[in-house]
Amino acid sequence: MSGVIVTNPPRAERRDVDALAGFGVATVSEAMGRTGLLGPGIRPVQQGVRVAGTAVTVLSWPGDNLMIHAAVEQCGEGDILVVTTTSPCTDGLFGELFATALQQRGARGVVLSTGIRDTQELRDMGFAAWSRAVSSQGTVKATGGSVNVPIAIDGQAVRPGDVILADDDGVVVVPRESARETAARAEAREAKEAATRAAFLSGQLGLDRYGLRETLVRLGVTYKSYDEYVRGEAQP
Repeated sequence: MSGVIVTNPPRAERRDVDALAGFGVATVSEAMGRTGLLGPGIRPVQQGVRVAGTAVTVLSWPGDNLMIHAAVEQCGEGDILVVTTTSPCTDGLFGELFATALQQRGARGVVLSTGIRDTQELRDMGFAAWSRAVSSQGTVKATGGSVNVPIAIDGQAVRPGDVILADDDGVVVVPRESARETAARAEAREAKEAATRAAFLSGQLGLDRYGLRETLVRLGVTYKSYDEYVRGEAQP
């Protein structure tokens, strides 16, 4: 497997990345029409952490972390390393030493479709990480791959420079060209949710706020008292 290392790809504007960091993954995905999510199998190794950054992508051979070493050089302030392999792999491709090198360069975290290890050390050093598996299985450094090329994780395209937003709910990818627009839509959605939250706190029901009683009628859903329901069930 040959490959290529692409240097200095375009990145989303830092101010747009930082604006997106103010919103949750669910809010941002909803703001994009329920798109951009990586699969639910990608989980954080820590809790209560949200990060946003620009993607530095890695395509590696299964069980081989050579290209992660190459990718570290391409990472800088505000980046998030995003790693996948040419076929499924749960080996521990990434651990504390990689995180140390990335943290020194200003990277904000890592997302892997593979395994990760040294999770306690990563938590202790405050390096944010999301992965499909936790595995102590080691790797080799023997096969070429690519850095900063388009990749796909769980059917979701990730390009270098796209915005990666990750929190306890998962990971979402925002195309770099639409980062500013998405941040504005996420802000509007949060304002709408704040109004709904206030309404619920005042006692209003979702059935009424969203006009769902009419939906129930249209779908033929009826109300019955317990006695009416029991009598109806008892009839042959």
